[in-house]
Amino acid sequence: MLILVRHGQTAVNAAGRLQGRADPPLTDEGRAQASALAPVVTGASRVVCSPLRRARETAELLGLGPIDVDERWVELDYGALDGMAFDEVPADTWRRWRTDPTWAPDGGESLDDVGARVAAACDDLLARPDSDGDIVVVSHVSPIKAAVAWSLGVPQTVSSRMHLALASVCRVALGPAGPVLRTFNETAHLPAGR
Repeated sequence: MLILVRHGQTAVNAAGRLQGRADPPLTDEGRAQASALAPVVTGASRVVCSPLRRARETAELLGLGPIDVDERWVELDYGALDGMAFDEVPADTWRRWRTDPTWAPDGGESLDDVGARVAAACDDLLARPDSDGDIVVVSHVSPIKAAVAWSLGVPQTVSSRMHLALASVCRVALGPAGPVLRTFNETAHLPAGR
């Protein structure tokens, strides 16, 4: 089973801003969210995470042992939009992102770019001999949505139709017939209000 975990809260996403490749730490709330994830992912045979601090801190708080950092799980590069509040992004920009997976903001990357690198990372995990055990991947909203699209065999534009909460969990079964999405956006482990 591939267990996809979104990192906990940072001050940047709490403020409603795109954080992309920015590297802020978790807030106290984010650390509490990450700690609440630990019982949900016990027994995993392997932990992989994005190189960004918020993902690494979340992975460490799971208490599962050694962590393999894989650059392919890094958040989408928002380029010139990085740090911008969601409501400051022009409506036309959101429209282009939702309808054209090849479009990228200045200095950033497209949904198809993210999808390609995440699909390669997923294929590698599927091909590994230890893929019989649960593998936890701690990442970000865009790569996790890309992995879900990979599991479903659908275009990356589906990402705008998904909501993925902080410190949520998605599960993808990895079997001989290929990936199968088992759960999406699990949040029952989080205390009310988180």
